[in-house]
Parts: sequence; C-alpha cells; structure tokens
Amino acid sequence: MNISITQLGPCFAGEVTGVDLRGALSPEAVATIEAGMDRYAVLVFRGQDINDEQQLVFSRNFGKVESSIGGNITKLGQRRLGVDFADVSNLDENHQVYARDDRRRLFNLGNRLWHSDSSFRATPAKYSLLSARSLPENGPNTEFADMRAAYDALDPEIQAEVEDLVCEHSLLYSRGLLGFTDFTDEERETFTPVRQLLVRDHPVTGRRSLFLASHAGTIVGWPMAEGRIFLRDLIEHATEPRFVYVHQWQIHDLVIWDNRQTMHRVRRFNETADARDVRRTTITGDGPTMTQVNAI
Repeated sequence: MNISITQLGPCFAGEVTGVDLRGALSPEAVATIEAGMDRYAVLVFRGQDINDEQQLVFSRNFGKVESSIGGNITKLGQRRLGVDFADVSNLDENHQVYARDDRRRLFNLGNRLWHSDSSFRATPAKYSLLSARSLPENGPNTEFADMRAAYDALDPEIQAEVEDLVCEHSLLYSRGLLGFTDFTDEERETFTPVRQLLVRDHPVTGRRSLFLASHAGTIVGWPMAEGRIFLRDLIEHATEPRFVYVHQWQIHDLVIWDNRQTMHRVRRFNETADARDVRRTTITGDGPTMTQVNAI
C-alpha cells in the first residue's frame, strides 16, 4: 500500500490516494493518515464504496466512536441508523425525504451554520468521518475553515485578548439563531451548555487554533451582547475565503476532518425533494478542554 496525499485547499485539506478503506489497514497506514490529519486537518478519500460496518472498522483506527445520543432531537424509535452514526441526511426512519415542516428537518438546518462537531459536549470531538452513499444531482458542497490559519492571522492584540477566554456551547444557542426554540424540558436538560476554551493547542503539533462554532453563545464573564458580537466577528474573520476549502462531493467520497482545527458547514440544496444519504462517524476527543462548572 503506497499512500500519498496531495494538497487541495489554499492552506490545508488533502486528497489521499493509494488506500482501500474496505480492508484492514496496517499500523503504518494508520500512522500516515493521522500524520496527514495533523498537517492538512481535512482529508478526502475518493471512490470508497464502503458499508456501515466497514466505516466503523476504519473509524476505530483513530479512537473511540462517539454515540450520537444527545446530539439531536431524534428519538430512538425514529432512528434510521445505529447510535454509532450521526445521521446528517434528510431522510426519516422509512428512508423518505423529510416533510418541510418536520421538526427533525428544522433542527438539522443548523448544520448550515459554521460549527465544530460536538463542541456542545463536555468532551468535544476529535475527528468526523462522513461517507457519501447517495447524493443529489446538484450539490450541496461542504465548506471547511482552517482555524489554525485564522488564529495565526489575528492581530497580536486580538491573540492576547482571546488567550484565556472561555465560551459556553450548546445546541440551544445554535438552533436559537434560526428561531428554533421549541425544545422540551428533557431536550433543554440534554443540551445544557458546556464550557470550552476559545484557543486550543494541538496535542501533537502544538499549533494554536480558534475553537469556534455557532454553538458558542456566551463568553464567560462578558455581557452576553458583547460576547456574541465578538464571537460573530471572529467567525467572520475565520471564514474568509483565504481560510476556506470547498468540498464538491462525489458519490462514495469519504471525508475526515479534525474538529479541533476546523469548522465546517453544509450548503443549501433542494432537501425537501432530493435525497442526500450521508453517514457520519465521530471520534471522541481525548478529554475536556477545561473543567466544567454549572453553566448558566
């Protein structure tokens, strides 16, 4: 197996060739992919016609697979996929396209906002692995932003200001941006805000990055309005075109991204008519970014 990686984006993202994800990988191959993730933060594997079990086997090379319970409003009896998968498709448990007013569809519109997967959990995600099983004829693309380059480009004064800031993240915040506030008491309890550092150091490279997401709704110790507009300013900076790679999906693509170093969002498509079956496994991070307290 001769794995090679070619850079795709302006400052990050790479395409991997020379590997078949349907079979077992050697430790050397896994190490090569992880080194590629450390460098490129997003890796694209084309032409990987894998099933759910093969995706799980590949995912487990990189750590523990996160349960999707607690990351959405879909009830267990409504699930199309097992709990090891985050179903970010537009399909219900009967594999039919969601109705326009389906509550699950409206909740999932939040995926069009810039975010980092599972930043709303006390232990945020390491990697996400998304497999394209079926796609609409036209799009949608997924955009990725390099949060390392965005941090590097901040003025020194802003770097000093963000150094020790702590944000509170919750799905209540991101969905609230869309006007989706119809949560049950149980859901509000599930989505209790958690605290995350605004600046993270990569555990291997030591490179600094901004840890931003639409899930971030407050900066601890700041007036809410001031915190939110500052976070919006930072997201606008971090998603300038010079920091963004746009992935144009092809059938059987598998894309891995490092949530510690990137944000992403999916773009709009005709989701009430065209089926998009994409299946995400998520690798749990090494631990919390900070000790949790009772969030407001």
